[in-house]
Amino acid sequence: MKKLFLCLSSVFVLAGPWGPALAAFQDPLDVPALQGARPDRATLIQVIRTPGNRLVAVGRYGVVLLSDDAGQTWQQGRVPVSTDLVAASFPSARTGWAVGHGGIVLKTEDGGSAWTVQMDGRKAAVLLKSHYEQRLAAGDPEAQRGLEDALRFQEEGPGRPFLDVWFEDEASGYVVGAYNLILRTRDGGKSWTFLGDQVDNPGALHINAIQKIGDALFLAGEQGKLWRLDPATDKFALVPTPYAGSWFGLVGTSRAVVAFGLRGNVWRSGDGGASWQKIDSGVESTVTAGTRLDDGRIILATSGGATIVSSDEGMSFTPFKVERPMPFFGVAALAGKKGIALAGSRGVRINPAP
Repeated sequence: MKKLFLCLSSVFVLAGPWGPALAAFQDPLDVPALQGARPDRATLIQVIRTPGNRLVAVGRYGVVLLSDDAGQTWQQGRVPVSTDLVAASFPSARTGWAVGHGGIVLKTEDGGSAWTVQMDGRKAAVLLKSHYEQRLAAGDPEAQRGLEDALRFQEEGPGRPFLDVWFEDEASGYVVGAYNLILRTRDGGKSWTFLGDQVDNPGALHINAIQKIGDALFLAGEQGKLWRLDPATDKFALVPTPYAGSWFGLVGTSRAVVAFGLRGNVWRSGDGGASWQKIDSGVESTVTAGTRLDDGRIILATSGGATIVSSDEGMSFTPFKVERPMPFFGVAALAGKKGIALAGSRGVRINPAP
């Protein structure tokens, strides 16, 4: 499943005649992704449609695949790391970001053909340390706990992943991840600000997803935690929900928010999160991804290979079949009524819309 896809993507090189027995470790953050990935075999964690109608799929070992013909043919992007990538966001046709394990944040300015590193776990640890040192120097005793965590982060190495990314435009965006890791940029990624103490998350739970629904920006995390940005305070306030499991994403319209998570859980709010109704999804496996078709219908996909559709803004869902199901981690709508793209454990599949 997309947000729990915590795998070991270490890269080794041979060291002398003893081969793998004495292999030397190379951090995936320092090794470019290998070329030659096949869209029918790569493990892909997310697929999105950019404003230019290009499909961009990201996945294990730094793989980025691109298609300009609705998934009929694919080319591979040039990525300077081989760590797993789990999410991407494109505010425009050519400018986009991708995030993943090792605290990696990548940027592209040519639609995904070439990528550069903007942030990794090493830099993120330094950023957190500096943030809490400044708070302590300003006389905030509560910053001591945060500083201790930042020092542990620095000692452990770049193991904390970013799990999602959302950009409003080419300047402003957020990346979110494990242990309340959330950064914001307002200059296209030239600089980043840590916002962890602006999220009502005292347990430092993982933030699995970030999504704008209507005019509201939401975070989704562990233990049934949802947060909504309060523009007046610039803080993410907790949105109470009756669900205690992990949320993996949100989708919706200006009139409804649909949140999804473990064991087929789908919940709907028609009042911005003030109240919630459990929806009978008809599926038992974890709901890992969701999207809206151009006609407004909502598609959800699961780790068990099921796909369901709603024509009434998430009040009810019905199943529909896809060819050659597999564990799905991502879904995107093709332009018009051409169908959907599904990313998963055995590549990316194009299927007619239900």
